[in-house]
Amino acid sequence: MNADPKLTPAYDVAALRRDFPILSREVHGRPLVYLDNAASAQKPIQVLDAMARFTTSEYANVHRGVHYLSGAATERYEEARRRVQRFLNAEHEEEIIYTKGCTEAINLVAQSYLAPLIQPGDEIVLSVMEHHSNIVPWHFLRERQGAVLKWVDVSDLGELDPADVARSITPKTKLVAITHMSNVLGTKTALKEIVRIAHEKGVPVLADGCQGAVHGTVDVRALDVDFYALTGHKLYGPTGIGILYAKRAHLKTMRPYQGGGEMIREVTRANVTYADAPMRFEAGTPPIVQTVGLAAALDYLDFVGRDAATAHEDALAKLATQRLKELNGVRIIGEAKGKGPLISFEAIGIHAHDLATILDREGVAVRGGHHCAQVLMERFNVPGTARASFALYNTVAEVDALVSAVQVARKVFG
Repeated sequence: MNADPKLTPAYDVAALRRDFPILSREVHGRPLVYLDNAASAQKPIQVLDAMARFTTSEYANVHRGVHYLSGAATERYEEARRRVQRFLNAEHEEEIIYTKGCTEAINLVAQSYLAPLIQPGDEIVLSVMEHHSNIVPWHFLRERQGAVLKWVDVSDLGELDPADVARSITPKTKLVAITHMSNVLGTKTALKEIVRIAHEKGVPVLADGCQGAVHGTVDVRALDVDFYALTGHKLYGPTGIGILYAKRAHLKTMRPYQGGGEMIREVTRANVTYADAPMRFEAGTPPIVQTVGLAAALDYLDFVGRDAATAHEDALAKLATQRLKELNGVRIIGEAKGKGPLISFEAIGIHAHDLATILDREGVAVRGGHHCAQVLMERFNVPGTARASFALYNTVAEVDALVSAVQVARKVFG
């Protein structure tokens, strides 16, 4: 087993792993090595128990009932919103909008905020490393309203120069939509600098925070970002719950995204008036149980310690990168300075799906394919990559297992 001096003994990963029952199982007769955390993280028992307790003893629909359980459930639901507010350091509670995930959060901004403003020829600035969730909603506006998508390239190392973003902004630019951390390259963008540049030109910024919110502290006030989207299931919480942070000034001008119950003030035969934010953007019965799980997940992250977890993950990723680069025929794609704890790589002559399949037979779960980032795959001239992504519960032994499994794949394909 390889040691790394940056993996501090004070971080008790063995104890943390006991909070994740799934990590003790076997796959294909081998211990599970779960390195697909960028797609979705496993859930600690504290999150599962919180959701079970709420479901079995406190559950009711929120906001609509005068009975005891409805009141109690509403308080848990709104306390979870305040928990997210603290997590992001948002100034106002109503700036936190519940969605079913980051994808819906970005679509909400596209339809509620940007669509009413777009005229043919207006521009949306994107980087080539965006996830499809931060591309397709803007393509809708291109198809339907004549918007123009302007693409900002990255270097061969996967670095994004804020000056290139600045050069892409023109008087026709209506939004900059940028990832906080690439789900393929691990690149952490200079988001605060990009926001400053865009605001100097009078342009708002949306950040895809699916990865960035997991692997670092997010302070939306310090960033001054206009919109920040994230999802719960990558933060050790449940699926079906996401968050849109939006500045209060924007929310006041945004039209509702969906219509139905909960988001109205009054409905008559002739007219409808809408509730204020955040209710205006939360039509229908919300993901009540999931909000409880998300709040428990954020509490768990505080218990572990965000800085300690990030340092542990980064040390593992650096060790894995070093070990993989020592293998013949393995190419790392994305080596930006200060990148997050995920590694995209290819084994020359082996398709990413075949590589991921062989690793799976060795018990190692990685993602293989284009990672919903086909524009980026085209930029690096690859059909896909294998991606190993690290979480707070991964270990040095699992780095060893990953490297050994890649060696097996190299032998299988000669």
